Amino acid sequence: MLGPIFNREFLTVPRRDRHHAARASALGLLWVIGVTAWQATVGFTKDAALGETARFGLLLFQITAFVQLTLLLFFSALSAASTVSQEKDRRTFVLLLLTDMRYYEIVLGKMLGSLLPIAILFSITVPFFAMVLLLGGVSGAQVAQAIAVMAATAIAAGSLGGLVALWRERTFQALALAVLALVFYLLMVMALGLVGRAIGSDWSMATAWLNPFVAMMYVLEPPADGALVPPAYGFALTMLGLSVGLNGFGIWKLRKWNPSGEPVQQREAPDDADDKPEVRAKAHAAPGEVRQVWANPILWREIRTLAYGRRPLLVKVAYGIVTVLICYYAFAQLHAPYERPAFVAAYGLVPVAVLSLLLVSAQAVTSITSERDGKELDLLLVTDVSPKEFVFGKLGGVLYNTKEFVIPPLLLAIYYAIQGALAYTRGDEIAFVRNFGPLLCVLGAIAVLIAFVMTLGLHVALRIENSRASIVHTLGTVFFLSVGALVSIYLIVINGGSLGNQLLSFSAFIGLGIGGLWWVLSADRPSAALTLASVLCPLAMFYSVVNILIAKPGSHESSDPLVPFLVIGTAFGFTIAAMLVPLLSEFDVALGRTTANEE
Repeated sequence: MLGPIFNREFLTVPRRDRHHAARASALGLLWVIGVTAWQATVGFTKDAALGETARFGLLLFQITAFVQLTLLLFFSALSAASTVSQEKDRRTFVLLLLTDMRYYEIVLGKMLGSLLPIAILFSITVPFFAMVLLLGGVSGAQVAQAIAVMAATAIAAGSLGGLVALWRERTFQALALAVLALVFYLLMVMALGLVGRAIGSDWSMATAWLNPFVAMMYVLEPPADGALVPPAYGFALTMLGLSVGLNGFGIWKLRKWNPSGEPVQQREAPDDADDKPEVRAKAHAAPGEVRQVWANPILWREIRTLAYGRRPLLVKVAYGIVTVLICYYAFAQLHAPYERPAFVAAYGLVPVAVLSLLLVSAQAVTSITSERDGKELDLLLVTDVSPKEFVFGKLGGVLYNTKEFVIPPLLLAIYYAIQGALAYTRGDEIAFVRNFGPLLCVLGAIAVLIAFVMTLGLHVALRIENSRASIVHTLGTVFFLSVGALVSIYLIVINGGSLGNQLLSFSAFIGLGIGGLWWVLSADRPSAALTLASVLCPLAMFYSVVNILIAKPGSHESSDPLVPFLVIGTAFGFTIAAMLVPLLSEFDVALGRTTANEE
């Protein structure tokens, strides 16, 4: 019914080599989260009572539900967007339009086919949620409602990602706009709830029907009044209706958006003008004025041409709107009339910084994958461009094209320092003077992480030939580093800032992160430097989180950020060098293009 595109994905997805490894990794992640939650509630020093087991079951259900909901939300959209964009980069999407396939077979086949790997990973977690029922604290209705919320979220996010990819012609624009559209949607739903509260109306149920996280909150804490339709099922019906609308709009616009434009052809001269010298001189000249290429042609192309598609301003405007909305909600906590909450700067810095890291990494990895899919990378590599020109030209171009994503978190950190939110200000102390040291550490940490994700995107894209796998590995690494840190923060906070009885489980959590990072950095061509970097980065991230949170729990002030900054700078700086040195010194070896073993 869905056509040959979906049928092909349905037959080939279970046959891929990484299929079983992905399922084992997903179950391993759930096991580590379960061990960590057990440590936070019961521990291994005593036998659990009935009430403690029920409390553990509820905590485990909460953590896994929200973590999986977040992963499904973003990776469904990114998977659908990358699948369609990859076809466009390879110029094979136009060939699909030349076949006798119906429009809905192309749109739905691509969207649902891209969600099949995610659906398989989601399906193996359903028995896990069912087993939580044996622990108590959770009812069967809650498990069913949570599964409905997560499934509807994945379908709606995939529909949005597929629609954006059908609209835009470049992979970076599709990925960036898909992520920004998701964040913008969530912020607008939050604004809807605030408007209802401002006019004295209770719009909480309407918000639950639109926001996946609010719907999941109602699953964990059902409303006391007993709604006619549970919010989870109302949300699922709303998302299914939204998915139908998004896919229907994509089917309607398929031929109008694709192909996006025809190549510009020079007008032929009249027959009687063929013999004129000026006509013969311009016979093979490109239209337009002659432009001088810089000493580094890669950097010139990245900055002075439309290397990433037309109308890149659209992505930057969307990012600006989302950033303004995030700052509006964050500053409400900063300037609230009541006492500031602990770590108030994190309310704005963390979401803006994570969003910037995702967009910069997407720009970096697609700067290589788009050229590879367009058969341009091989032509570049056989020219006399040196490895230094290629690598630093790409990095410089990525930094220039993403400067609008790099500057906002830096400015936001400066604003928090002026307001005295990076360090607690006492009495008549000037806020900025006391916050100057922490500000330098925060700015340095952001700069190091930006450089890391740029180099990571370039390294992964050059190492892995499959463009979709490169994008997933790069964005997945950034996403899991961020989500892993947030999960660690949550577990530390709910346990009152105590780390001693969670050290064993956190060690397993870190071990899983080390294994995943090693697989991304150097699975097929391991090296001692990259292996050491895979160990250092998760340890440094975890140490920094723990050192800041546990130093003075429940207070407005964290520990001195100098030591965490030095740890982050050393670990990620070493990782950047470990990725760059092979690219600059042994370019062919780093790309796996050497023939030394065959000679």
